[in-house]
Amino acid sequence: MRSDVRDYTLVAPGTLDAVLSALAANPTLTPLAGGTELMVAFGVGRLGPHELISLDGLKELRFIEEKPETLTLGAGTTFTDIRRNPTIAREFPLLVQTAAWTGSIANQNRGTLGGNIANASPAADNPPALLVYDATIELVSANGRRTLPYDEFHLGYKKTVLLPGELIYAIHLPRRFAQHRQYVRKVGTRNAQAISKIALAATALMDGSHVGEIRLAGASLVDRPARLHATEALLLGKAITPELRTQAAAVLASEIKPIDDIRSTAKYRIAVACNLLDEFLLSL
Repeated sequence: MRSDVRDYTLVAPGTLDAVLSALAANPTLTPLAGGTELMVAFGVGRLGPHELISLDGLKELRFIEEKPETLTLGAGTTFTDIRRNPTIAREFPLLVQTAAWTGSIANQNRGTLGGNIANASPAADNPPALLVYDATIELVSANGRRTLPYDEFHLGYKKTVLLPGELIYAIHLPRRFAQHRQYVRKVGTRNAQAISKIALAATALMDGSHVGEIRLAGASLVDRPARLHATEALLLGKAITPELRTQAAAVLASEIKPIDDIRSTAKYRIAVACNLLDEFLLSL
């Protein structure tokens, strides 16, 4: 059964300060940014929250700021903004790729990076790229701001560290990946307009023949967007050999906990994740 719009309320304060004040007064308000997830739920009658607050058009959240050491993306940055930014294309190509995988062109015009993160889907396309770029996330509320590693933001399935009345303000990316090997691959029914069966993103900096630095992250591999720390620890400081590749696949298979669902099986996801990891290791 479709939703009845008369059962919902939407307020649009128009500025970030006004939004934060409204959230402080009523923390049960649900933020609505691009709406590409919530409107789907609304359309099929599954949108639980009935009191919404619009973030649409907030200039304070839609920006891309370049500093010598850091690139900062406001939470209201759309996926089209990401795809069209030459600095992101040059220094963070994985993020441009995952933005291109996010829904349709219409979704990319409306959908925001902050909304994609806050939705906290374990299958989301963009979080693995942010994780391997060692992003930090800045949160804001009427009580002030706090920043933490993005790796610590997701707590479980659809659970995050966001407190009542708190919003994602920005994502900060360190500009030090020019020399890193970078990899991302999505396995799904299609690249776009299809949720991934799994995805794997990776960055690595080689020290001669040895792995000097490595980050791995996946989609649909555990109950949240997450780094693969055990597999990273095995590979760090070692030369890539056939024996190490075999060990890495075994550690990865034990580290991830994919599920059986309508899109795929856990067995398939484990096998493909190991294949993608091996593809990346062979490229180093």
